Amino acid sequence: MPRRADSRPLHQQVAAALRAQIMSGDLAPGARLPSTSQLVETFGAANPTIQKAQAQLKDEGYLRSQPGKGVYVREREPFVVEAGNYFAPSPRGYAYQLLDVAEVVPPADVATALGLTEGERAVLRQRLMTRDGEPVELSYSYYPAHLAAGTPLAGRGKIRGGAPQVLAELGCPQREFADRLSARQPTTEEVELLDLPAEVPVIRQFRTIRTYGDRPVEVTVMVKGGHLYELLYRVEVSEG
Repeated sequence: MPRRADSRPLHQQVAAALRAQIMSGDLAPGARLPSTSQLVETFGAANPTIQKAQAQLKDEGYLRSQPGKGVYVREREPFVVEAGNYFAPSPRGYAYQLLDVAEVVPPADVATALGLTEGERAVLRQRLMTRDGEPVELSYSYYPAHLAAGTPLAGRGKIRGGAPQVLAELGCPQREFADRLSARQPTTEEVELLDLPAEVPVIRQFRTIRTYGDRPVEVTVMVKGGHLYELLYRVEVSEG
């Protein structure tokens, strides 16, 4: 079976190769990037192509320029988030902005995960998470309307103690959750709210939360810029 050829523009191929070297540590944080002439020779590309690739990586935060000195690899490490955590592991510098609360007919995958019938409604809480003032994640939390109605989940203010506390008070404590992860190109809303550079994909984390009796009580869809995050999984391996 013939292999698919890389049909991307050459500057995207160069940017992808450099991005992979930065993420692997082969181009270490704070290291000076090879000169443009060296990159021209390495990739067999014209000078403008190399410049365009560098511009893309600068926009994504992987590279930075020092006038008169050269181009350097970012010193900032990506945000490493344990996928099992409901929030980022360190709250320092993080804040949530509540964007909207509404009763809606949820998307089909959310309705299926919540066990809702066709046309049945859910309460949606849409939030934007920032870190040091910069947008890093959009989250869309859905709760069955018959469960959330008349509770702080349906209110337009921030919830003291968070949604887990409200669910516990309703007799539906969180007992288990499952995540599905995927990557895709962002929607216009996501580009604008997350201030995403061009051509950056997003990580979509689809979380279903269940209470006693395997009953689903919440679905949260988290959307993160793919250039900012790494997700960490820990699994204990039993002996024997």
